[in-house]
Amino acid sequence: MEIHAMIEKACPGSEIAEILPRTGGQLSTVHEVLRTAAAPVIVKIYEPEWAWKQAKEVHVYSLLAEHLGNAVPEVIHAEAGDPAFTVLTKIEGVPLSEAEPPDWKAVYVQLGQLQAKIHRIPQPAYGYLTDQVLDPLPTNDAYMRRQFTKKIAEFDELGGDPVLSKQITQYVEQHAGLFAANDAPSLCHNDFHEGNVLVDPQSWQVQGFIDVENAIAADPLMDLAKTECYSIWGNADKLAGLVEGYGELPVDWRARTTLYRLYHSLELWDWFKSIGTVDPLDSIAGDMAAIVRP
Repeated sequence: MEIHAMIEKACPGSEIAEILPRTGGQLSTVHEVLRTAAAPVIVKIYEPEWAWKQAKEVHVYSLLAEHLGNAVPEVIHAEAGDPAFTVLTKIEGVPLSEAEPPDWKAVYVQLGQLQAKIHRIPQPAYGYLTDQVLDPLPTNDAYMRRQFTKKIAEFDELGGDPVLSKQITQYVEQHAGLFAANDAPSLCHNDFHEGNVLVDPQSWQVQGFIDVENAIAADPLMDLAKTECYSIWGNADKLAGLVEGYGELPVDWRARTTLYRLYHSLELWDWFKSIGTVDPLDSIAGDMAAIVRP
């Protein structure tokens, strides 16, 4: 099915002015469709093996809509099949990763505020989200122990440094008591980095965010840790803004986010190695080593 036919199903009578390819990935392709007499829309087309992601995105965006309003895309039309495709409203702005704000702290205050809103959406159990929680677990302790066990095993199978693997295992064992500090799972975006945040480059107002394909039900600090791991990189202004915007944090938040940053780095190393992307591996291993080595 061509994009013109998809738009006709989703928005009957639309006159298409232009179709622009946008950033996609291995899971899907994304196009922006400009219309002559209506707002542009986004068309996301899923690779067959990843078509199940569609139901997840529809579900997560529906959860977010009530709390985030126009800060998230609205699902206009979703259709399973070959190909599966979803038509969404477009969040205006440019990715924060492509911008250089004059005041990073002010922008990150807004990111913290958005994340706090996401985390007010409770979930029934801990686990990976589709249109439900898969393999749900009742406690954060059980969930994070399962996840670390799985990712360390993958690290070993993929040829990771055995010394680093042992150090990661020991670090997790020594700090696992932190997992029990969270007893209420929340919706977590789990990919809240600068590439998924859209800003107005004139006012530096955050317009919203996209890409909920990695969403989980977990300790909210997992989200803050991923933002730090993927985007902050030691920038004190960004971290201060995120914390200020988010609001009150538990007293052990720094220790917990450090443990979760280790998990995110381990997961990323495993993913890159599994798809043959080797250039970042040494850097990611270095990040993990900086956490676990005295």
